[in-house]
Amino acid sequence: MARIVKFIRDCSLRRCDDLFPSQKKDTYINASLKQQSCIDYMLVSMGCNVTSFVVLDPNINFSDHVPLMMSLCASHKGDDVRPAKNASSEQSFLRWDKADRASYYYFTGSKLEPLARTIDNTLQAYDLNINKFPANSIHDFIDSAYDTISSVLKFGGNMFVPERKKKFYKFWWDEELKLLKEASIDSDKLWKAAGKPRHGQLFTKRQSCRAQYRARLRQKESQGKESYTNDLHEALLTKNNTAFWRCWRSQFESRSKCSQVDGSVDPDFIVNKFASHFQKACSCNDLSRAESLRLEYLNSSVNYHGLPITSEHAIDTELVSNVIVKLKHGKAKDINDLTAEHLYYSHPSLCVALAKLFQLMLLCSHVPDGFRHNYIVPVPKPKELHSKSLECNDFRGIAISPIISKVFEHCLLDRFSYFLKSSDNQFGFKKGVGCSFAIRAVRSIVDKIVQGGSTANLCALDMSKAFDKVNHYALFLKLMKRKIPNGLLALLVSWFSECYSCVKWDSVFSDIFRVEFGVRQGSVLSPFCLPYILMTLQNPVRLSIGLYIVLYADDILLLTSSVCQLQRLLKMCEQELDAIDMVVNASKSCCVRIGPRNNVDCTPISMSSGDNIMWVDELRYLGVYIVRSRVFKCSLDMAKKSFYRAANSVFGKIGRIASEEVTLQILDSKCIPVLLYGLEACPLLKSDKSSLDFAIDRFFMKLFKTSSIQIVRLCQSYFNFELPSVRWEKRVTKFEQKLLNSDNLFCKL
Repeated sequence: MARIVKFIRDCSLRRCDDLFPSQKKDTYINASLKQQSCIDYMLVSMGCNVTSFVVLDPNINFSDHVPLMMSLCASHKGDDVRPAKNASSEQSFLRWDKADRASYYYFTGSKLEPLARTIDNTLQAYDLNINKFPANSIHDFIDSAYDTISSVLKFGGNMFVPERKKKFYKFWWDEELKLLKEASIDSDKLWKAAGKPRHGQLFTKRQSCRAQYRARLRQKESQGKESYTNDLHEALLTKNNTAFWRCWRSQFESRSKCSQVDGSVDPDFIVNKFASHFQKACSCNDLSRAESLRLEYLNSSVNYHGLPITSEHAIDTELVSNVIVKLKHGKAKDINDLTAEHLYYSHPSLCVALAKLFQLMLLCSHVPDGFRHNYIVPVPKPKELHSKSLECNDFRGIAISPIISKVFEHCLLDRFSYFLKSSDNQFGFKKGVGCSFAIRAVRSIVDKIVQGGSTANLCALDMSKAFDKVNHYALFLKLMKRKIPNGLLALLVSWFSECYSCVKWDSVFSDIFRVEFGVRQGSVLSPFCLPYILMTLQNPVRLSIGLYIVLYADDILLLTSSVCQLQRLLKMCEQELDAIDMVVNASKSCCVRIGPRNNVDCTPISMSSGDNIMWVDELRYLGVYIVRSRVFKCSLDMAKKSFYRAANSVFGKIGRIASEEVTLQILDSKCIPVLLYGLEACPLLKSDKSSLDFAIDRFFMKLFKTSSIQIVRLCQSYFNFELPSVRWEKRVTKFEQKLLNSDNLFCKL
């Protein structure tokens, strides 16, 4: 104690209970030992202005130490005032499952119904006097209407939806705990009202209620670690992936957060580095080519006349309502702090207001200023996350667009999908086709070449920052060739020509910067813009037999029957990509040979830049590893490695707690698809199927603690668990049927 007093005196500190003598109370109270003392203090410097100090006495406190609370008045000198950051603070979320959704519904209805009528009246007036309506006034009205809708939704959410941290609500809390808590509080109040006696009936009852509540609380918390399996099983039975992963992450997610980038841990410094990195990435590859595309667009747009916008293109309330219903919930808040839930739980007048507003935007070719702003969240690439010290280049930027902007983009896609339709050799982001169709097309082409006695030459091209480098004027020129309506073209030009973004990292935002090139990863239109701009890379089989191009978004695969043809095809692709200011990254591109002469050394494929594309033994395409061999063959090593990683993760979390049925259900739903991904489009030998089955057998041996394959087969039979070889055959049959029914001409060819 003498050392503490000396420390206080030497540092010129003061005890808060000396400043407020009425609060000189015991801060340590042990009822069972009948001991109490003042051993907890708050110390302040001499110049600190303390406004209050209280020794609290809560009705429920399981600690022997009572909490202390101090308030002080602090001044800050200087112009740069920033809120203090707490690196350990958890992010809060709006809990719509605990919200007063009825009040939110009626609140949004009372505010948005008059606005919907106002927008409708303005739309009718603009439609009747389209040539007399001042452009600035209608643009200001659109901006004002959008801001009003956003404000109403945000304010209603703040009023009626609680914002809590991730694990604030305990799923194991029940009515019994609620009653025990109330009994403990009531007994504590009676005990305090009687003067806090240390013996007698009130004291005994207080101690008994506290002990019962505390014991039951600990018991429920420990049981909660076992009862979660029911929630997981429920989500599995209903095939609700969102509910399943929400329950899984709430229990087991302990992913270490990346806090160091480029050797720095300061969020302010990191976020500005990311802003510079993404701003630099969203630039052109060639200034002269970008300028020539701009001039070409300006010259072409002077006398451009596209197809008219008809009544079939009108955006109505039904379309907006259907789009809002299909939006995914549980996503990140946009830059206005709005989510899909704000729209989904609002009054139907929101759909009416948005439909009228969207139609007005389409007629006057103007989007609100809020549509032009978004923020970027850096997400580490999976293969880089644990392998090395991360740099800015190891992250991809996912843009979080305004949620109302996403609704508008979905409406445009529904009404004007014809103008964004790409060629049949482009399999990316199309309904009815996918990665398996692209892989099967590659396999069919290779088989055709090999059966003809030649060796197939495959070249996988990687484009440098494809989404970030899209030239807007190149996109506009492509759309003009499809005769896109003038009004829609003018809207896209106005929208893309003035976009702004910032970076969010650890709850810190960077400065806003302008985005002049690229389409945002995370936007609704972006997945369709990039494949469309690459439409010039059509299948050249019409021009020369033996040359093929298969596309999936920005993944380009060239196939030829000779090395010379591959060199010629690459040159053709480079010319087409150069015309739209796109560049191939030679270091991430590679070639592989399949056929009778696959082991013959070949000269590297050269590019116009002087770089070479090297020949490799294994090529990764759409998650499937194609290997050099005499026939088309895929490597299963990475698939099995990914399966073991997923299966061991599941077993490590619940393998010793959950029932075998639940564990196998999770394995069936979440791990088997990882093992069989894309294999329905690939040929498998008997040894390949045995290798897949062996992975499952090993997991069963681990789960049931046996090394007997006979016991494993019995367990698989009892649980009706099909082996991967059986599943693969069923998947192939189903895929072949889908392939026959597909309208894709490239697959039929």
